[in-house]
Amino acid sequence: MQQPASSRSAGTLTGSDADSLAVADAQRIILNQVQPIAATETLALKLALGRVLADDLVSPMNVPAADNSAMDGYALRSIDLQAAKPVSTVTLKIAGHAFAGHAFDGEVSAGHCVRIMTGAVIPQGCDAVLPQELAQRLNDHTVELPAQSGQPGLNIRRAGEDLLLGQAALRQGRLLSPADLGLIASLGLAEVVVKRKLRVAHFSTGDELRSAGQPLDEGHVYDSNRYTLHGMLVRAGFEPIDLGLVKDDPTAIEAALLQACAQADAVITSGGVSAGDADYTRQMMARLGDVAFWKIAMRPGRPLAFGTLDVNGKRAILFGLPGNPVATMVSFYFFARPALYALAGAQAPELTTVRAISEADLPKKPGRTEFQRGQLTRSSTGELSVRTTGAQGSGILSSMTEADCMIILSNDQGTVRTGDMVDVVLFDGLI
Repeated sequence: MQQPASSRSAGTLTGSDADSLAVADAQRIILNQVQPIAATETLALKLALGRVLADDLVSPMNVPAADNSAMDGYALRSIDLQAAKPVSTVTLKIAGHAFAGHAFDGEVSAGHCVRIMTGAVIPQGCDAVLPQELAQRLNDHTVELPAQSGQPGLNIRRAGEDLLLGQAALRQGRLLSPADLGLIASLGLAEVVVKRKLRVAHFSTGDELRSAGQPLDEGHVYDSNRYTLHGMLVRAGFEPIDLGLVKDDPTAIEAALLQACAQADAVITSGGVSAGDADYTRQMMARLGDVAFWKIAMRPGRPLAFGTLDVNGKRAILFGLPGNPVATMVSFYFFARPALYALAGAQAPELTTVRAISEADLPKKPGRTEFQRGQLTRSSTGELSVRTTGAQGSGILSSMTEADCMIILSNDQGTVRTGDMVDVVLFDGLI
């Protein structure tokens, strides 16, 4: 399940949340507006880990290239064993040896066999391999084997068994894994064509913010969002462009957005998208492009803006994330992350979702999706249960460092009682 959420609208809420967009609707709108980048580059295979495959990779050969032995033993004609009835054993002459990389030269005739090692090409005339454990070596030239123990094809890896010539070995949009690199290498390819790295510009807004390492005056706080965003972007395989801190000033925010649009495929801001008097990011987004929506029926992260920038013919998608640290991370994982993968031309890794028993009551009203930080436990019988990390305020970043999962309470769901089953998204490999 890629994005656990209800597909119904948020109309059951009252007050300021009544016009908020349901999570699933917002996710759908975002993905419908994303067009993958076209630019590609050719990389040495060792540099391609985690990159997006640009086109289907078609095998230029059969893998394996020829029939070969699946084990150490004796390559033979199975008919020679069948012909031994009703005797219990048969004696064959050893015509030679076959090793991986050193094939037996010649054809094996009736009453003969070849000593063969794993990976060696099957000698001409042989159609089976009998394991050495079943053989009794009589001398350097003969071996005794059990009769009727060999069937055609026994312990033989067929040519093209792994990949056939002309077969699509890997599909376009795949995020290349270590196994994929090995597969490509097995085709003799030293380079691979991938999508260029997605460039994502990001900055934080707020007069109260200071960067780590700077002195902290009264009323100021350290900005954590640029650092978590940098980490999340790098973990996902994107190229972050940190534009720093931007003042709560329309001119400064406009300049930052113009710079970001010029340099990047996507822009992420944090802060400045709510209805406050000094929240200018959403206004500048609308001025320089289009804002598809800016309120979502969720907690944390209700003030989340999404749209596009279009400046001098250069287009970039834009996420205006809320300023509270936890809301920033939740909004990134469930909205920005899948969109950025789609923009990069990738098949986004699915979030691992499980069902678990709630260890406590979780109060909730229908009409919005809630993302609560949790800790998962597995009992001795294999049963999963989950509890929250405690206080769930959107500014409590420690609740994310202590969590190993996210509890998803869907739009239509009401209060969860102790013992009820809930959806849980695992953080393993994500955070």
